[in-house]
Amino acid sequence: MKVTKKMGVLVAASCMMLFAAACGNSASTSTAPTTNAAATTAPAPAAGKKITLGFAQVGAESGWRTANTKSVQDSAKEAGFDLKFSDAQQKQENQIKAIRTYIQQKVDVIAFSPVVESGWDTVLKEAKDAKIPVILTDRAVDSKDTSLYATFIGSDFVEEGKKAGKWLADKYKDAKEDVNIVELQGTTGSAPANDRKAGFAEEIKGNPHLKVIASQTGDFTRAKGKEVMQAFLKAHKDIKVLYAHNDDMALGAIQAIEAAGLKPGQDITIISVDAVKDGMTAASEGKINFIVECNPLLGPQLMQAVNDVVAGKSIEKRIVTKEGVFTSEDAKKVLADRQY
Repeated sequence: MKVTKKMGVLVAASCMMLFAAACGNSASTSTAPTTNAAATTAPAPAAGKKITLGFAQVGAESGWRTANTKSVQDSAKEAGFDLKFSDAQQKQENQIKAIRTYIQQKVDVIAFSPVVESGWDTVLKEAKDAKIPVILTDRAVDSKDTSLYATFIGSDFVEEGKKAGKWLADKYKDAKEDVNIVELQGTTGSAPANDRKAGFAEEIKGNPHLKVIASQTGDFTRAKGKEVMQAFLKAHKDIKVLYAHNDDMALGAIQAIEAAGLKPGQDITIISVDAVKDGMTAASEGKINFIVECNPLLGPQLMQAVNDVVAGKSIEKRIVTKEGVFTSEDAKKVLADRQY
């Protein structure tokens, strides 16, 4: 009996060693990322473990951003993800701090909408070294090393500016006198501000009568849009057109225009970007003449991208959202069905 027990112990121990060796090989094989995929592929979460997504939002500067945040939060919940969310309050240093926190927490994927375009290489390199894929949403970065992020999901801001400029150029194609334009820019250094300005300028440059006489940031906020428009009205007596980089600034400007005894949409033609419900309401009332849509509902596309990179699937480097344009008459027709 003693010999039999000893043999049984030896056999059991041998089986345990073989089982442990097999598990060890399996784990190292399944989690070891390849060098080429480091920026786009995360080690797959353990079976039954939720995907953890760290999302660093710009802030809550506008109705568009509020809708964007809700879309991300609702879509993450629907996908069954563990979402770690932070609000940068429009400060780059806050976003960088949040991203570093996500790296320390070893999330599966990091996503963020950059406050500005520049200054991200160092923290993105840290994420890459930690083998955590990064997805850009809504706004791009100007890094020359595109391996630092898996994909960029969002609008074509240059194209949005071009749509605004083309509509204005068509409206004033027969102008015989100068048409004075004032521009409310978005946050200085941000991708939408840079690109919407560039696209608009590109489209109107063929008509020498279309002149931008003043251009200043309104930080994408309604309060700053009103403040800057008040200054424009005091400094310039013959403003014919306002081009605002988002609806919130346009809505603030409308308040300033009405306070000055003028009629928005009539005395001053107004062009805006976003097409959020408040902006579309103003358009339906004739106070905004033309709106270029910028769709904030990026949540579903983001969650699909997160699933794909975690699964190791190939993913497009640039995912562009589909968007339209609206005149005042168009806004009246679709206002009731707007989701944001």
